Amino acid sequence: MAIIGTVALGIGAGLAALALSPLAVVSNRACNPPSQIMSRLELLFGMKKPDGGEVAEEEWHAFLDAEVTPRFPEGLTVLTGYGQWRNQSGKVGETSRVLLIWLKPSVANNDKIESIRTVWKSHYKQESVMRVDGTSCVSF
Repeated sequence: MAIIGTVALGIGAGLAALALSPLAVVSNRACNPPSQIMSRLELLFGMKKPDGGEVAEEEWHAFLDAEVTPRFPEGLTVLTGYGQWRNQSGKVGETSRVLLIWLKPSVANNDKIESIRTVWKSHYKQESVMRVDGTSCVSF
């Protein structure tokens, strides 16, 4: 009986670790060949600075070159848009950048993503960088 309890506890711990692991791909769908399931990451960056100015295009490209591309040299996509989000001071609306990256799930990739978010928030005094994780069927 103790063996069954130990095995059940081990299985439960393993399932909990899978559910809590960063960038875990959890999908029961199949992809059409030649596609494969990959993790999809979206990071949303607000361009408004606390002093009322905006992050300049040159600053954004310098951030990409220094912080993002070295961590994900295989490729990425950047979209420019306008986002609405009520910040702590109650202001809504600003230019935004959406960074899209398709990648293999791993702790190392999760650490890279969190480093990017931390640097942006610290350097540009931002309240947050929205992170959206998902899965996609991808083929090249």
